[in-house]
Amino acid sequence: MSYQAIFVVLPRGSADSVMNAAKKAGAQGGTVFLARGTGAHEAKTFFGLTVEEAKEILFVLTDRNDTERILQVMIDTGHLEKPGSGIAFVLDVSQTVGLVSRQRGIDNGI
Repeated sequence: MSYQAIFVVLPRGSADSVMNAAKKAGAQGGTVFLARGTGAHEAKTFFGLTVEEAKEILFVLTDRNDTERILQVMIDTGHLEKPGSGIAFVLDVSQTVGLVSRQRGIDNGI
């Protein structure tokens, strides 16, 4: 199998709905990382204090054949076409270790 990694950077609180939509589109699961933005637009002031905007990074490993479908659902659900709503990118994965597909696990009684 050939894999790709989808990374989506979202405002904090958005990852669950995007992940649920990705699962409905065929993703087997994902990982959410908590992060903070460091760009010029992330720093906001509140009563004179600088507040950095919190982010979530959603990481989903997919079969190359499923990437476009899952990515498009993530873009639509996260409203990534709107400025400031997040970004997404895809990387090729050359090696994986420790993966067991759901279907193979079901077939083996795992």
